[in-house]
Amino acid sequence: MANKTSNQHHFPWSHVIGFLFSIALTFLAVWLGLYTDLPLNTVIIIVFSLAFLQAAIQLFMFMHVSEGASGGWQVGKMISAAFIALVIVVGTVWVMTSMH
Repeated sequence: MANKTSNQHHFPWSHVIGFLFSIALTFLAVWLGLYTDLPLNTVIIIVFSLAFLQAAIQLFMFMHVSEGASGGWQVGKMISAAFIALVIVVGTVWVMTSMH
């Protein structure tokens, strides 16, 4: 006899919450870019911060990064990969703007 609890499907609340957060962050970024009088550098920094936050939300809500037996390892690997990507991008911008 099969276990009935393994075949039950529950409503994916984490997906709905992640989707709503993603939509809200997107609208916030658009509003900041179009309807505020903040300096361009400030808008760029805030929009990039919102983009990284949205990427983290999508990884945890949709990709279920922290679930499973090796959830801690996956998070550690992703943090180190994000650090390496950030070093590459910031280093590239630094080198390109420092050239005279």
